[in-house]
Amino acid sequence: MADHTNCSVCRFMRGMAFSAIGGGVAGYTALALGAEKNNAIIAAFFGALALVVFVSRKKDGKG
Repeated sequence: MADHTNCSVCRFMRGMAFSAIGGGVAGYTALALGAEKNNAIIAAFFGALALVVFVSRKKDGKG
């Protein structure tokens, strides 16, 4: 069976999913802590970026 976990479409979709999760968590957490909307948007951007980078790291030198 072919390994489809590293195809370009799978990587793109995984990146989209994790950026939505990271952005949502960071943005709403910032709002819950009392940040203004503009600061929450910035927090959401960096939260999305951080989660995508964390998930897309190469593990054990593979990939």
